[in-house]
Amino acid sequence: MVLRSDWSQRNCSMARGLDILGDPWSMLVLREVFFGNGRFDAMKSRLAVADSVLTRRLAGLVESGLLAKKAYDDGGRTRQEYVLTPTGEDALPILNAVVMWAEKHLPAPSDQAHMYVIHSGCGQRTSSADTCTGCGERLTAANTSWHSLTRTDAPVQLATAA
Repeated sequence: MVLRSDWSQRNCSMARGLDILGDPWSMLVLREVFFGNGRFDAMKSRLAVADSVLTRRLAGLVESGLLAKKAYDDGGRTRQEYVLTPTGEDALPILNAVVMWAEKHLPAPSDQAHMYVIHSGCGQRTSSADTCTGCGERLTAANTSWHSLTRTDAPVQLATAA
């Protein structure tokens, strides 16, 4: 995905990874697809992003193998939605790590802006990006959700990762 300098052929693994995952819009698009929100119009609405920006990011994530297009019927009209590939699912720990890092180091704009990673298998909040610290199970798109903590300290589910 060429949005700036092409780092895809660099010797450094971090540079090659950032070539794909270093763009904030791409990370937010992946978040939406992990939430089960893989349709263009729904992503556009939730992200408040321009068509051209979303189109470029989706194309880049498909080209990079993180997302795939899947046909669905929209009232007699066939349309495409985006789904995670196994490569895309492997990005979950990166998204989890960003959430955990931000919760630890960046001030939230309100009491309701906190987000936590929950392992739905045991229901515990985890402090690891890839393994549940409550039960030791590996975190996957199918068993991970992100929750917000409200002012009343009652957890509110934001989304299940897939």
